[in-house]
Amino acid sequence: MKFDQLIQKLLPKDDKFFAYLEESVQNLVKAAVLMKKLTSSKKTSEIEKIIGQIHDLEHEGDTVTHKIFSELNSTFVTPIDREDIYTLASSLDDIMDYMDGSAGRFTLYKLKGWPPQMVKLVDILVTSINELQHGVSLLRNIQQFDELQKVFKKVNEYENDADFVFEQAIAELFEKEKNPVQIIKLKKIYVGLETATDKCEDVANVLEGIVIKHA
Repeated sequence: MKFDQLIQKLLPKDDKFFAYLEESVQNLVKAAVLMKKLTSSKKTSEIEKIIGQIHDLEHEGDTVTHKIFSELNSTFVTPIDREDIYTLASSLDDIMDYMDGSAGRFTLYKLKGWPPQMVKLVDILVTSINELQHGVSLLRNIQQFDELQKVFKKVNEYENDADFVFEQAIAELFEKEKNPVQIIKLKKIYVGLETATDKCEDVANVLEGIVIKHA
C-alpha cells in the first residue's frame, strides 16, 4: 500500500460527501423520469408543469453542488481525493444543466411533438443516469471493482448508442425538414440531449479514475 493511501486510511474522514453525491445523482434520476414523461405528454398544461418540475430539480441540484464545494473548502481529510469529488460533483451538475436546458427549449421553441429519434436519446439518457446512480452508490465500498467496471462499460456503450442515434437524427433532420428555423430549433435540443449523455460518460470516467487510484 502506498504511504499516502495508508495515511488516508488512518486519519478520520468525513463521509457526508458520499451522501451529497448520492443526493445529487438521485436528483438526476428524478429529472430523468420527468424527461421520459415529457416525451409522451400532449397537454400544454402538463408539459409546462413537468418542465417546471425539472427546472426546480436543477435548482436543487445546484444547491447540493454548492454544499459539496463548501464542505471541500472546510474539510481537512476527505474519503476520496478532493479533486475527484469536485470533478464528480461538477460533472453530475452538468448533466442536470443540459437536461434542464433541453426541456426548457421544448416550450421556448413552441415545438408540437418529440421526434422518434429524440425520444430514443431521452431513453438512452435515462438508462445511463440509472447506471450512474448504481456506480455512485458503490463509492462507499470502492473495493467492488468488478461491479464498478460493469458500470463504466455500460455507460460507455450507452454513450456510443447516443452518438449513433444523434448522427442518424441530424442526417434525417437535414434530409426531411424544409424549414431552416425548425432545423435550428430541433438541432439545438438534439445537441443538448447528446451532450448530456457525453457528460454521463465523463462521470463514469471520474469514477473509473477513483477506482484505479484505490486499486
